[in-house]
Amino acid sequence: MTSRYAVVGAGYMGGGIAQVLALSGATVALADLSEDVAVKSYERLLVESSQFVADGLFPPGSTEILSRNLRAAVSIEDAVGEAEFIEESVPEIVDVKQRALASISAAARPDAVIGTNTSTIPIGTLAEAVTAPGRFLGVHFSNPAPFIPGVELIPHAGTEPRSLATAKQIIEAGGKQCAQVRDVTGFVLNRLQYALFQEATELLDEGVASARDIDTIVRTTFGFRLPFFGPFAVADMAGLDVYAFCYKSLQAGFPGRFATPHVLGELVEAGKLGTKSGAGFFDVPAERVRELVAYRNKAYVAMQRLLDELGPAPI
Repeated sequence: MTSRYAVVGAGYMGGGIAQVLALSGATVALADLSEDVAVKSYERLLVESSQFVADGLFPPGSTEILSRNLRAAVSIEDAVGEAEFIEESVPEIVDVKQRALASISAAARPDAVIGTNTSTIPIGTLAEAVTAPGRFLGVHFSNPAPFIPGVELIPHAGTEPRSLATAKQIIEAGGKQCAQVRDVTGFVLNRLQYALFQEATELLDEGVASARDIDTIVRTTFGFRLPFFGPFAVADMAGLDVYAFCYKSLQAGFPGRFATPHVLGELVEAGKLGTKSGAGFFDVPAERVRELVAYRNKAYVAMQRLLDELGPAPI
């Protein structure tokens, strides 16, 4: 039997999420403030899909799959009434989201799992508007949803394990990679993203470098590594003792701003210095270090070749 899902909020994010779910083989109802808005969004998504196919971004036949599996709903109630999974993607305003979630949960099946695509609002806050909040959690896609592989899954204190497992299965069926995070403001993605942006704007305000040069440094140095390794793996390969020394140097220039992280100090004190010692945030046995280094070098060369092929971004 074909799975039935719904997306409430037919804007750019909601539309992209609807594409992901519909291309996974489910039937998806797309709802917004009115049927007219939903219909226009549906039509836009098909035109967009045809262009993606022409550009080699979607597989051939994707637009036909979307035309079969996706529909514009008359109303929120029409969209969610028979849905097994519902993703809310209305504007990032607490009151707006709570009103939408109240309408969704009142009209949805009692066993329907409800997700919210909030970027920063605590899930527990939004859960206050949901009837039977055990079926509710954060399911945070990134923009553009069809092409960014990572999705944050954020259960609140009352989310039932069944709801989390169901959401994970549905999202992974759409070809995405899930990461479960705790319910705190900003979660993981935006706490990290906005911390970087905050420091970048301070560098700009201080006249240390231009916006273009700051972006160039991010893209061509540590940002170049990030598609392959997260911050903990990067630190392990650099050497956690090196990181500890750099923190001391930063503290000399910026007292109080760059205190050595407690976990870093503990690892260094224990002699866990990262890859070179075989243990750090991750354990890499000595016999696998050569394999890791070979992978890293191959990945970076492949990335540069891809960038050369694509050429500079039109900024």
